[in-house]
Amino acid sequence: MVVALRSLALSSLCLLVACSQEKPAVQQVAPEVSVISVETKPVPYSVGFVAQTESSRQVDILARVSGFLDRIAYAEGEFVKEGQLLFQIDPKPFKAQLEAARGELEAQKARLSTATANLKRVKPLTEQNALSQADLDRATGDFEVATAAVHSAAAKVHEAELNLDYTTIRSPVSGSAGRALQREGAYVGGSTETAKLTYVAALEPIWVTFSVSQNQQAKNLEMIEKKLIVPPPNANYEVEVVLPGGKAYPYRGKINFADPSFSQETGSFMVRASVPNPKKELRPGMFVTVNMHGSVRPNAVVIPQLALQQGAKGHFVLVANAENKVETRPVVVGTYLGDKEIVIEQGLQKGDRVIVDGFARLTPNAPVKPVPAGQAPAADSAKPAPEKK
Repeated sequence: MVVALRSLALSSLCLLVACSQEKPAVQQVAPEVSVISVETKPVPYSVGFVAQTESSRQVDILARVSGFLDRIAYAEGEFVKEGQLLFQIDPKPFKAQLEAARGELEAQKARLSTATANLKRVKPLTEQNALSQADLDRATGDFEVATAAVHSAAAKVHEAELNLDYTTIRSPVSGSAGRALQREGAYVGGSTETAKLTYVAALEPIWVTFSVSQNQQAKNLEMIEKKLIVPPPNANYEVEVVLPGGKAYPYRGKINFADPSFSQETGSFMVRASVPNPKKELRPGMFVTVNMHGSVRPNAVVIPQLALQQGAKGHFVLVANAENKVETRPVVVGTYLGDKEIVIEQGLQKGDRVIVDGFARLTPNAPVKPVPAGQAPAADSAKPAPEKK
């Protein structure tokens, strides 16, 4: 019995010694994270539309006289200058008509000369009562008829000169010329089908047209009324053209027309912008994207693109809340500002602390130690910026 008590006491002593040698539990330290405090600031506001280019002056080239086409004098599809020869219609019949008209004019001038001389003889004799008043009236009438005949013959000469000039067809504008619709040797100008020879489309400047729907217009007016955006003075918008592939066209244009009424078929109205095209890079019929610049969002929420994350339910950011715990915040994104920032339409407000690094070691409701961005050590798992859509 005594031995058993001694053994129990010895065991208790050993247990106490072992427990006294255990290390105390280490308390988990909240990780430091870089945060930015959300501020509002004015940023540019732009709206994108699908658009199409068109010539600022497309002219159909028509045969104004009928005849056989002698020559196609331009390279089809190439750029032509104003006044450049395009087509030559056989001029010989028109030269003959001009010579005949000039001969008729000379004949009428001769008749006028005779009538003038006769009137000069009759008039004094009538005043002396040597000839009757009827003789004077007849001479005066002959003079007036001859004068009118000269004017008529001169008009026919002018018409013949115009018709001869119309056989030489030149480009009325500088631009890109289409293919020839009639070939050499064809009889042109005899009907509507054969009168059209080609077209020339001016490329400088070029027009870009796009449609604004009724819903888009209503949304824009609502944002202006609520002072969410401020339009440019006198609606002086700039238009940026974005080519297929996302390349921005280097020249910006100005809006020069907006249809005053909505289309009954589409429920939208057409807007047109004039864009410089000095290098002829833009051709009529191209589909492009246009961004209307000029408006300003006066109180926009802007965060670094690195802070934005994509989840199964959409975009979100991680926020250090008032208790210094991680909070997942769904957001609605707006436009990109350069390569580093993005506008947040909904989900954040001024003063929120958005975490910008260290995402891999964070879980919802986990405690963190927020440090202003730039003062915390570099994170080990910063997320790259999401691709632009």
